[in-house]
Amino acid sequence: MAHPGVNNGRRRFLTASTAVVGAVGAGFVATPFIKSWLPSARTELAGAPADVDIGKIDNEPGMLIRAEWRGQPIFVFKRSQQQIDELPQLDGRLVDPNSDNADQTPEFAKNPTRSIRPEIGVLVGICTHLGCVPLHRPEVQPQPWDANWQGGFFCPCHSSFYDLAGRVYQGVPAPANLRVPPYRFEGNTSVVIGEAPEGAA
Repeated sequence: MAHPGVNNGRRRFLTASTAVVGAVGAGFVATPFIKSWLPSARTELAGAPADVDIGKIDNEPGMLIRAEWRGQPIFVFKRSQQQIDELPQLDGRLVDPNSDNADQTPEFAKNPTRSIRPEIGVLVGICTHLGCVPLHRPEVQPQPWDANWQGGFFCPCHSSFYDLAGRVYQGVPAPANLRVPPYRFEGNTSVVIGEAPEGAA
């Protein structure tokens, strides 16, 4: 039995109103919480493939373009036929001449030039010793670190050096070859960093 003086209709209205307001408030609280699970625009952009125009290096052996993908420097560079021919001659001086380390070399790049097109190299420009950015030294001439230098990459931080396929030399601090990122060609003048060739693992 209703208590004298109690307005049950008003009580039901207040109860329902409170429930509605509570549900709306919970929705406002939940929305930013759920959104916090989603990647930010910056994160999505950082992980997105990077398109590199290589038209200007296609006729200039020795030229290098620096790009960025996932916050990492990417080297895209042109090799001459002489430099390509010289690479197998260096095998005896290298730590991993056949690129057997799968963490550094995807299957599509497991060849003497570690690339899809022999004349175009694509590497992550981070020294495998302590993460410094090596210098590109494509000239075939004696250098302070190697009297028989055939071109490649030199890290001045702790004197690690790599050939023009990014393979590390023996006797230096760096333990592994420069990494080959996933990439593919889009036509003849563009490289897409972050996407492997069709059918590649």
